[in-house]
Formats: sequence, C-alpha cells, structure tokens
Amino acid sequence: MIRRTPAALGVPLAVALLLAAVLLSPLGRLLDAPAWDLLSTLAPPSPAADVVIVAIDEPSFAEIGRQWPWPRSLHAELVTALRAAGAKAIALDMVFAEASTAEADGALAAALGPDVVLAADETWIETPHATQSIRVEPLPEFLDRGAEAGVAAVALDRDGALRRLPPGADGFAATVARKVGAASRDAGEARLLLFRGGPRTYATVSYYQALKPAEFLPPGTLKDKIVFVGLSTQTAADASAGAADAFATPFTALTGRLTAGVEAQATMFDAIRTGDLVSPAPLWAQILALGLAAAGGAGLARGGRVSGRAVAAAGALTAAIAAASWLALTGAHAWLSPVAPAAALLLVVGVDAALDYVRERRARREIAAAFGQYLAPELVDRLARDPSSLRLGGELRTLTILFCDVRGFTTLAERMKDDPERLTSLVNRLLGPLSDAVLAEGGTIDKYIGDCVMAFWNAPLDAPDHAERAVAAALRMLDAVEALNRELNAESGEGAPPLQFAVGIGVNTGACVVGNLGSAKRFDYTAIGDAVNLASRLEGASRFYGLPLLVGEATAQAAGDRFALVELDRLAVKGRAGGVGVFAALGRAGAEPVAAADAQAAFLDAYRKRDWTRADAALGALRAAEPRLGVYAERMAERIAALRASPPPEDWDGVFAAREK
Repeated sequence: MIRRTPAALGVPLAVALLLAAVLLSPLGRLLDAPAWDLLSTLAPPSPAADVVIVAIDEPSFAEIGRQWPWPRSLHAELVTALRAAGAKAIALDMVFAEASTAEADGALAAALGPDVVLAADETWIETPHATQSIRVEPLPEFLDRGAEAGVAAVALDRDGALRRLPPGADGFAATVARKVGAASRDAGEARLLLFRGGPRTYATVSYYQALKPAEFLPPGTLKDKIVFVGLSTQTAADASAGAADAFATPFTALTGRLTAGVEAQATMFDAIRTGDLVSPAPLWAQILALGLAAAGGAGLARGGRVSGRAVAAAGALTAAIAAASWLALTGAHAWLSPVAPAAALLLVVGVDAALDYVRERRARREIAAAFGQYLAPELVDRLARDPSSLRLGGELRTLTILFCDVRGFTTLAERMKDDPERLTSLVNRLLGPLSDAVLAEGGTIDKYIGDCVMAFWNAPLDAPDHAERAVAAALRMLDAVEALNRELNAESGEGAPPLQFAVGIGVNTGACVVGNLGSAKRFDYTAIGDAVNLASRLEGASRFYGLPLLVGEATAQAAGDRFALVELDRLAVKGRAGGVGVFAALGRAGAEPVAAADAQAAFLDAYRKRDWTRADAALGALRAAEPRLGVYAERMAERIAALRASPPPEDWDGVFAAREK
C-alpha cells in the first residue's frame, strides 16, 4: 500500500485554508446564494390564510381607467371599503411624502386610522468619508389619526435578489406585526427569509374588486384579514429592467417571474409573526464544517489512491452535506451553506485524483514491462495506454464467440491415466494448433476450460468482419485436427490402436459485456452474456446433429456469402419468440452440392408445414446428396416419427425445445 506523503497530507489543509478565505469574502455569499435558493424552495412553509394582497394590477388599471399615480381620494375610498368589509389591519405599501391636492389629501387623512400602516422610505448614500441615511416619511397629517409608518425599503443581495429581512425594528412588515398584536420576533436582525412561493402565493384580489367587495368578492373574503395594498403587475424576471416595486427571490429561477414588493412585505410580516426567520451559522461553525469536509475527502483518498468507490462515496457525501444543510434549515431555522464543505470535499478528492493521474503516467512503463511477458501484445499496449483498465469493469460490445470442445476426451483420459505426461503432451499438441487458428484470424483467446477453448472477436480491438473471421478460424481448427490425426496415425506402431481427435465447435454473434471481470484480487479479460451462452449451446448441439461446426443465425447473416452455410433447425431460446436458427458450416462458399441445398430447403419447408411424408422424402434425397448430413438426417427422421406419434400443438412453429444430448 502506498502511504500518504507529507505533501499529500497538506492537500486537505491547503484546500481548507483557501476556501476559508473565500468564505470570508463577498464572493462567498454570492456563491452561497444559489444553494440557499435551491434548498429554501424545496419545502417552503404555507402562506398565512389571514393575509390578503390587494393588487394594483393590470385589470385594475383597465377598470379604473386612470394613469398612475391615482388620486389619494381613491385610496381613501379603498381604506373605507376595506374597513367596512371587516379588515383587521390595512398596510398601504405606498409612500405619501409629498402633497397632492388639498381635497384628495384631506379625504385620505380622514380615512386613515389606528388600523392603517403607511410606507416610509430610507436611502443610504455611501461616500469615501461617511455613510448618510435619508429617510422619507408620510405627510404628518396622515399620521395624526393614529396611522403608523414603517420603512418599506428592502436589502438586496449582490446579485439583486431579495433573500433577507432588512435590519431595524421599524420596518414596514414589523410595524404591521405590532399593529395586529403579533410578537415581532427578531424583527431587528438581518435574517434570511423563507419565501412561501412565487408570485401570487398569497390570496390576491384586484384593487378595483376591493373598492366594491360586495359587488366583486364573495362574502367574508376580507373579514378579519390583514390586507396589504401595493403594485403587483406581471413583470418579466429581469432584475436589470428597472421594475419599480418587484424583486427577484429564490423562486424566480423556478417561476421565471419577479415577486411584487407588496407580496414581499407580506412574506416578511408572515415570517416575523410565525418566527420563520433563518439565522446564518456563526463563522466558527462554517469553518468547522469546512475542515471536517476536507478531512473527509482526505479519508476517502486514504492510501494515496482515489478509487471509483471513493469518487462515488464523495458524491454520496456531497449529497449528504446538502441534505444536512436542508435539515438544519427546516428543523432548526439555521443556515449552514453546503457550498464550502462540499467544495472542500470534492477539491481534496479532485486534487488527489490529479496526483493519481501523475502516478499512473509514471507507472505505465512498469506495467508494460510487468505484463508483456504473459499477455498478448495488443492487450499490453492497451494497458500501457490506460492502466485503469486493470480495474474491474467492462463495456457492451457486439462480439462473435467461439467454443471448441474435444470429443471423447474423457475416454481418452481414462485410457491414458497411467501415462499423464503423454496425455498432457497430446492435449498441448492439439490446443497449440487450435490456438494458432484463432490468432491467425485476429481473435482473442479467452480461456482454456480443460479440453475446451473459448475465443472471441471484436475485442479488445475492433474487427468489423469479426463474424467472418470467427467462422474462418473454426474451419482452420477442423483442418488442424485432421492434420494432427494424420501425424498421430503415422506415429502409432503396428497393431496399436490409432489416436484420433474430434472436436465440436459452436460460433455465435451478439451483444456481450466484455472487460476485466472477477474479484478485486484476481480477474480475467473475458466476455459474458446470452450470446456467449448460445455459442456454448451450439457447441454442445453439434454432437446431436453429428456435425463438427454449427453457427448461430446472427453469425450466418453477418458472415455473408463467404461460406457454405446450411440451415438445420431452430432452437428454443429463452426470451426469443420463434427461437434462433442453427446453421452448419460445411466449408468455404461453394463447398455444398446444389442438390443438397435444394433437398435441405425442401425438407425444412415440409417439416415446418407438418407435411411429414414430404419431409421424409426430402431427408432421403439429402442423405444421398450430402453424406456429411447423414447423422442430421437420422436425427430429424427420429423427430418426425415422434411428432407423428404425438402431434405438436396447433401453434407449433417448428422450434425444437428439447435439450440436445
């Protein structure tokens, strides 16, 4: 195991210090804003049922038919109508700081009372020498009858979004809360707001409807309600557009719209009254969380290596950090941003991964030297280019798979049990040329399973003609077996029974998972999948049909016209309606007699149509035309006899479902 060096141990500390410096800068709050927007909108609190917005909106402008600003006598009518409808408190989010006409101002002053809150404004001007505050109050005559004023100015973050309750106990929303007798909790602190939703989350009626509630609103709509009155037009979500009283909120990214200032004030009032105000975590807690996350990242990369499991764990821990931040937000009303801890965790893992890359590059030559003695050259080159391929894993590819099994090997082994050295020598003499046949056609020898050889094409290197190459390799194998048998006959003495080898080969094409498969300590470059299983089944079926080489339907289609392929049967395969075709490869193209091809085609047509008499006649012609298909003809004749004795069901499609022996 590689031990972590002092330099590597310094990675978490360096990352933590860097992020702590960012955390203390204005950039830190700007980076935290998207995280707050996301988490605070996942499960927002419900809006208060006793808050109603009276919106100065487009329908009201159309109905009233006046340009803004409207005469204050109209607002006086509204206050009177709201009070008559039973409103508990009326909050006018409008600043009446300058006189209009005496008649209009007098009408509004007469309508105001202790149940009304008016908006004031406050502007801060910063100069190199000082910060000056300019406060604009409503006209004194509007406050003489008991109405109060609250500062409606809001504090925007650097990105122009409204996320915080403005500091000060004399805010507009805090004044409304005091007016209705609600405890104004934490109203003086600059705390984070939990918005209830996007625009029009609170119950909203148009201004013109509130002027005549008996005519336009259901009875009791405004009774015992806290009513906020202000501009609420349908404004596009463009904070730079200069909207007079609309703001981006955490929900703007979801809705694409700004929230009217009057609804923002209602949200502040709701949060003050219910205590749904969130306190940012103290600096020491933020730094502690950052340090723990950096230490966690170092733990995932223990040993100086970053594994795939460590990367997955880093992703899971990042999600856990975000979940913990959300739980603290919703359960304790505390905001500990997940951005810095998650960044610390991922940066530590990322830096260690980069160091791993440097180490891997340095190790390539060592890998090539170590594996070059017992892996194929193309695999060594691939490992040198990509050392990570030594890890477990694979890819989905279309392969052509070959299985070759020695027939009668058990009998031969029993016969030569007293001479194991000679038996081993004979097996090696056979497996050698069989392997050479695979390599000559560019195949990859997967493994030797006793006396069986498994090979495949189109991995690890691409081979567009992999089906043709596999069938060609199988024919080479048959030729190699014949050549070895001739050698063995020549070597056997007089009177000694000659040794004869026979093989059965199955070839199939299909999608497989290919790669380094096995355990963490021992694995092989191999292929798995249904296509592999079918190739093995075809090899086993070759004994039943009495033919040395069978290929699957996909291989027959892909191999083209290069080989003499004769369709024999259809075998039932799980998950495939109609089974799969089984073909005999009799040699290169033109190796099968025309008469044999015609007889086999006639047999399959009669067999699948249940014309047993015509099928028997075709089998007779097939035996005469192609002796190599004699055993196959006998097997099919036996099957026809069985089908005559026990007819298949009506939906029989000619697929043979029994297990071949």
